[in-house]
Amino acid sequence: MNSVALPGRAAAPAPLLVPALLACYLVWGSTYLAIRYALVSFPPFFQMGTRFLTAGALLMAWVLWQARRGAARMPTPREWRNALVIGALMLGGGMGLTASAEQHIGSGLIAAFIAVVPMLVCGWGLLFGQRPGRLELAGMLVGVAGVLLLVRGASFGASPQGLAAIAGATLAWSLGSVLSTTRLPLAPGPAGFASEMLCGGAVLMALSLAMGEQFGAPPQRLALAAWIYLVVFGSLVAFSAYLYLLAHASPALATSYAFVNPVIALALGVLLGGEVLSGGEWAACGVILAGVLLIFRGKTA
Repeated sequence: MNSVALPGRAAAPAPLLVPALLACYLVWGSTYLAIRYALVSFPPFFQMGTRFLTAGALLMAWVLWQARRGAARMPTPREWRNALVIGALMLGGGMGLTASAEQHIGSGLIAAFIAVVPMLVCGWGLLFGQRPGRLELAGMLVGVAGVLLLVRGASFGASPQGLAAIAGATLAWSLGSVLSTTRLPLAPGPAGFASEMLCGGAVLMALSLAMGEQFGAPPQRLALAAWIYLVVFGSLVAFSAYLYLLAHASPALATSYAFVNPVIALALGVLLGGEVLSGGEWAACGVILAGVLLIFRGKTA
């Protein structure tokens, strides 16, 4: 799961448009498998907490340097408060529970389930006066049907704990997404992402401590490499690419990762992770992606 749609500018030619799109598609799509690999040594909440604290500190250091040059500003106290709430929901609940679910369910199926986030965002938006259009409503119904098919498969049926974790993750992430664009706005640009990662990382570490998670030191090489990949590419490179898209592409193009990432994650899970999906699970994933596409079309119509 990754950042939600934010207001962007009209589409315009940009030299790094294609590389930025590929970064969001490929990097974010591959993070689900990387989370699974890192779990060998990094327990779920500890993994996400250290990931976002490290990435947030690096990004905030850059923001501070930019602020001293007058090219950016630090978050206000109110924006820090908002970052704590949003970070707790999107990273503490969303990413922490996602990593927890991957202990029981394949990364590709987790990514497919997470594709329902745009539908949940539309649902939460109703509470804040955001009424979906006909295509968006149709997409929500199709997506829900796909999820019902997916959870009836063998993978989710064999792990009620994993199902509960990923359901909680999508609810927390989508609620945080709506609040961040309505009631609790973050600081603009990188400062907002950095403050969210720092606050969310702190919440994740507190949860890890409360749950008594044990870090497997020294970490296995593959687990450490996956964790570094999540920090550098998943949290810094892809976020920077997303900010570039918001500034130089239409909102529709910038958020098109919502239905590309699950496809990438499913392919990597099967090809590299040795994950196996039944025919019914593949069909359910297709139904979910069709629902996401309908919502995407509804928002751009």
